Amino acid sequence: MDESSHRSKFILTTQSIIFASLTWAILALLYFLLFSARIATEVNAPETRQAWYVIGTDIFEAVAFLSAGILCLRNWLNPQIISSRNVWLSIGLGMLAYFCGGLVFDYTEIFLQEDPDISLGDVFFVLTYLLLITGMVLAVVPRRINLEKRQWLVILAIGIVGSGLSWWISHKEAVDDAAQNVAPQPLLSVVLNWFYIVSDVLLLIIATAVLLAFWGGRVARSWQMIAAAAFSLYIADMWFGYAQGQDYQSGDLLEVFWVFSGILFGIGAVLEYDASLKRKQSISGRKRN
Repeated sequence: MDESSHRSKFILTTQSIIFASLTWAILALLYFLLFSARIATEVNAPETRQAWYVIGTDIFEAVAFLSAGILCLRNWLNPQIISSRNVWLSIGLGMLAYFCGGLVFDYTEIFLQEDPDISLGDVFFVLTYLLLITGMVLAVVPRRINLEKRQWLVILAIGIVGSGLSWWISHKEAVDDAAQNVAPQPLLSVVLNWFYIVSDVLLLIIATAVLLAFWGGRVARSWQMIAAAAFSLYIADMWFGYAQGQDYQSGDLLEVFWVFSGILFGIGAVLEYDASLKRKQSISGRKRN
């Protein structure tokens, strides 16, 4: 085995990918913690975040979701993957759609200096939610969930809390707009906002069901990471909705959960890929014996 082949195999080991992912998460958190404060560049000037900082946050997020998409599609290409390959195809395409939507949003915000209610990026974000929900439903449905009453109560409670928080943030935004005499949003923008709210709540509920359905199974760890990724996405989205206003600027500290979400989706994919390889090796070993 030549040196380049050995190096490529080392780079793609489960441990090395998880280590790189965790390192990226720590670097992102430190970056947000150290540089997210707004500063005034001139006397009596409004406090703003530096353009280089916002670009940096976008890079952290883009790399996280692009890597997650590639790792999920690697699972889709593996015929021995434990979960359905369609599950990982759907989630992987969702990650890539979010990556593309982020690029469009960043270009519009940073280079065009625009903040439209609706942009081309929303097309990709809508695809992201549809694909993620589809993938996670495909993962849960074949398992014929038999949960205890208390587990169903947990799902119900999380659904109620998540829905209540989403409604409160939406109501707060409407009240703030009315107080500041902001012009009403176009109907399509209102529909889109409600789509995001409902999708976030659905993801939260499905993620809880996934967490309980896979608890203690062969791929429990991977789907615990997927559930955590969905929770992280919900936290970042809710903060984004809460922070919206005339003085909103990208790069708030809690937006690091978008980076965490992409990283956790990728780690979940890696853990299931590793579990699938070990399962294949175990089956091959039994056949030889």
